[in-house]
Amino acid sequence: MAYTPKRKKETKWWEDGIRFECQGSGNCCQSRGAYGYVYLTDEDCIRMADHFEISLKEFKQKFCKKVDGQYCLREDNDHEGNDCRFLSGARCTVYAARPVQCRTWPFWPENMNPKAWRKEVVAFCPGVGKGKKISSEKIRAQLNLMSD
Repeated sequence: MAYTPKRKKETKWWEDGIRFECQGSGNCCQSRGAYGYVYLTDEDCIRMADHFEISLKEFKQKFCKKVDGQYCLREDNDHEGNDCRFLSGARCTVYAARPVQCRTWPFWPENMNPKAWRKEVVAFCPGVGKGKKISSEKIRAQLNLMSD
């Protein structure tokens, strides 16, 4: 019988957790190149329609568009720059109903390699390194929300 070495479990660079606490800068609500869309799950659309006390159909007609077959928030031409239409100053006006994409920042799959983290998150988000440590279990849970 041939020897088959066991694969070593890959350890993530964030396995010991990451210090993160939102500082309310609003940076994550501002469009930056490839990060220009806020994609919506079906549950996001329902939660936001409930927040506005309108029907799901009305919410989608008024606030959404489809990109590659998926709903995302429609830009607001009256809003300053390419910032989220629900951003007022540095504050989210729909915070309690915000989409999963917003709820899980900065723990997005594309951010969770060391190079992307340093380039796209640490350099951009003042909440990194602040507050209590977010455990790897909580980070994984956030990543799983984004992959559903």
